[in-house]
Amino acid sequence: MADQLLTIKEVAERLGTWENSGERFPRRLVAERRIVFVKIGRHVRIPASAVAEFIAAHTVQPVAVRRAALRRVA
Repeated sequence: MADQLLTIKEVAERLGTWENSGERFPRRLVAERRIVFVKIGRHVRIPASAVAEFIAAHTVQPVAVRRAALRRVA
């Protein structure tokens, strides 16, 4: 089955950037070739799997911090 193609606005909504920067961030990702995209005439579409891969690649896992390391020696 074919992957769903998303508009720039839909990608911005999925990334949570629509309210702040509108389409600017997803368009920058496309311009810098940091995300997979498809050109259909003058329209740009991004596969839903590419958005999921982008999110997974930029997800930072938490680090367990030891409490002893947080204490300062007076």
